[in-house]
Amino acid sequence: MRLLTTISLAAAGAIAFASVPASATGAITCKAGPASGWKSEKVLTEKLTKEGWTVRKSKVDGGCYEVYGTTPEGDRVEAYFHPVTLEKLYVSRRGEVLFRKKGY
Repeated sequence: MRLLTTISLAAAGAIAFASVPASATGAITCKAGPASGWKSEKVLTEKLTKEGWTVRKSKVDGGCYEVYGTTPEGDRVEAYFHPVTLEKLYVSRRGEVLFRKKGY
C-alpha cells in the first residue's frame, strides 16, 4: 500500500509540474514585439562573428536572443541581445555581470 501511495504522489507531482507554463530563466527579458519583426539568429551570429565573437549556441529566452560564446577578449560568456536591434543588453561570465545596459 505504501508503494502505491508513493507512486500516486510521484505521478501527481509530475502532472502538476508539466502543467506549469514554461517561463524565461534568463537574467533579463525583452519586450520586442512579435517575432515576425525580429532579425534572425543567423544575422546576429554573423554580426557577432564579424566583431570577433565565437558563438557556440544561441536561443530565444525571455523575448531576447541569448548567446553562449566567447568575446573578442577571450571571455566565455552568456550574453543577451535585443532581437529587433541586435543591441547588446547583458553579458555575464560565471555569474559575474560584465555589462548590463541601463534599464535592463
